Amino acid sequence: MACVTDESWVALPKMLSERLSLREEEEVEEEPGFFDSESAAYRLEKVFPVYALGIPKPEPDPVVVADSSGDPIWDAVREEAKLEAEKEPILSSFLYASILAHECLEQALAFVIANRLQNATLLATQLMDIFSDVMMHDRDIQRSVRLDVQAFKERDPACLSYCSALLYLKGYHALQVYRVAHSLWTRGRKVLALALQSRVSEVFGVDIHPASNIGEGVLLDHGTGVVIGETAVIGNRVSLMQGVTLGGTGKEIGDRHPKIGEGALIGASATILGNIKIGRGAMIAACSLVLKDVPPHSMVAGIPSKVIGYVDEKDPSLTMKHDATKEFFENVAVNFRDARSSGGPAPENSDGST
Repeated sequence: MACVTDESWVALPKMLSERLSLREEEEVEEEPGFFDSESAAYRLEKVFPVYALGIPKPEPDPVVVADSSGDPIWDAVREEAKLEAEKEPILSSFLYASILAHECLEQALAFVIANRLQNATLLATQLMDIFSDVMMHDRDIQRSVRLDVQAFKERDPACLSYCSALLYLKGYHALQVYRVAHSLWTRGRKVLALALQSRVSEVFGVDIHPASNIGEGVLLDHGTGVVIGETAVIGNRVSLMQGVTLGGTGKEIGDRHPKIGEGALIGASATILGNIKIGRGAMIAACSLVLKDVPPHSMVAGIPSKVIGYVDEKDPSLTMKHDATKEFFENVAVNFRDARSSGGPAPENSDGST
């Protein structure tokens, strides 16, 4: 995994002169552009002062940075950023400061989320130190950061590129801050973890308790209004739409929040309450209220929810086919009508009741 050394920042002039170029080698002789070392240093310093970047000023002995080769996600992010800078020169300094000035994905991500969460008393430089320190020393987070951004790129049709997910999607940002906060929580730094949770809730409208347990390759599509309680567990490859609540049912203490199986798809504004299990590969329809266990690979809908069928896909979270049940809904409606007219039993709820 790239970029895992303790000391991972390099002097800005060194990066400007040696690490970055938007031009191919054959284009070196062209007229100097924005990213030529001297002009870039001047313009970047003018728009994003060194202290705002959180990168220390040059020291006599430059820091040695880990080799960032062999990271296809980071390579893709950098190439996308270069192309975007060419297409939209007005964003060049922003793209440089956010992505191209960094040696690896962890550094760039730390810079982006730190600048989004900063306020008058919680400085971007402080936040960036926290984020980078945790991510640089935690290989599980490094893996999750990449699998999550891949999930956003592959499952969200509005996500144009890895670069756009890293820069703009607050669902991705909120999820990565949670991962840092969760690491801090497990190490006993609960006050700091809760402070990050509070700040994410303020800025992104996403409330994830740092003690919750979330797998990798997770998509928070849009993210707005998502609430995940303290003892909630979310498996790998789960997709949650906006407004999803994984909450408790009252003032009970202890293990009181839902457990979501791998590959599940949770529709917009679905509310799942209590220490219940949502089976692997299940699909929860939008606006459903789920109060009972949901069998694996089943579809549930309604208030309260009922099992209305079963999912063919192993992981509906990957296909994101929210309308896949349309034909089934029509068949259910016809069968229900026929059952009522013939005096037969009504369809059952997920707990066996009618």
